[in-house]
Amino acid sequence: MPSKEEAELWKKQLVENAEKKIIELTDSDQFKNYLTTLSKFHSYSINNINLIYSQNPDATHVAGFKQWGTDFNRKVNKGEKAIRIAAPIIKKLSEEEKIKLKTTDERAIVGYRYIPVFDVSQTSGDPLPSARDFVKENLSEVENVDVLYKSLKNYINQNTDIKVSEEVLSDFEVKGFFRPSTNQIIMNESVDNITFKLKTLYHEFAHSQLHGLNSEFIDRPTGYKETQAEAVAYIAMQNVGIDTSEYSLGYVATWAKDKTVIQEALSEIHKVSNKTIDMTNHLIQELGLDQNLATKYKSLQKEATKNNSPELNKKIKDTREKISQNTQKELNDFAKENPTLKKPKIENDEQELSR
Repeated sequence: MPSKEEAELWKKQLVENAEKKIIELTDSDQFKNYLTTLSKFHSYSINNINLIYSQNPDATHVAGFKQWGTDFNRKVNKGEKAIRIAAPIIKKLSEEEKIKLKTTDERAIVGYRYIPVFDVSQTSGDPLPSARDFVKENLSEVENVDVLYKSLKNYINQNTDIKVSEEVLSDFEVKGFFRPSTNQIIMNESVDNITFKLKTLYHEFAHSQLHGLNSEFIDRPTGYKETQAEAVAYIAMQNVGIDTSEYSLGYVATWAKDKTVIQEALSEIHKVSNKTIDMTNHLIQELGLDQNLATKYKSLQKEATKNNSPELNKKIKDTREKISQNTQKELNDFAKENPTLKKPKIENDEQELSR
């Protein structure tokens, strides 16, 4: 077993490596092109956001008819109905008007007019760079991930105030989400990649620790929260030997468009990363995963299927029961040794942090 000093050094190294790789990504020409494209879309007021939503709830990026052509090399499709938003009417003020309005500004908004814009879905042409350009959803399957995922889920359910459940979500793109109002983590049952599920559980657990209603960081912007949660997930997966950088780092970078945000976010997740790594390492050791118990079970299962052997099926059952008994015992022991992992119950909040 590594010493306490060695373990702390390992955890510190994981965080530093994550920061370095993310900064490298944000320096890439492709990422800069992505940010340049985003900068061409205006940031709209809440009133205009409501106007856009009321006319086209599925709209994502809107621009004027000419702007689609000049800035993005795209054309508005024939017959498309425009979305109307409010644009300010700005007028140069006379000296008398400045006195009347009690301002020294040379110009002022004197009214509003409604102008037409179109959503990207109403246009055709060159593709827009998007967050998906930095995310490759091909996380490889690895031995023992299923056992670790179930053990981690069981621990959270049985020994903290957070409840984890699996549901079939209507939006398959959502792998899971944290609901602060009920202190719940909802996992998408439809996701069949167990590596994705483990990483998502780490991500949502990080939200529960960093962004619950009583959290120090509850008022952080959504992008900041996502950066923190995904950084924790990336570090936790690296700790168990699974490299999710093609997914996690791209996801983090598209949220945290400012290097300062990335650095601050990573510095704030040290505590949760350490807690997650300590819990995982304990589970791996005490569940016997380092002795390949789960690998043995998988091997027996494969052989029994191939040979249709009653004897092997009995061995499979015995092995499965041994895993289950060992899991429950060690989870209970670990909970007694780590009472500080329990989180105070929270009360009201309708915000959901999804992944």
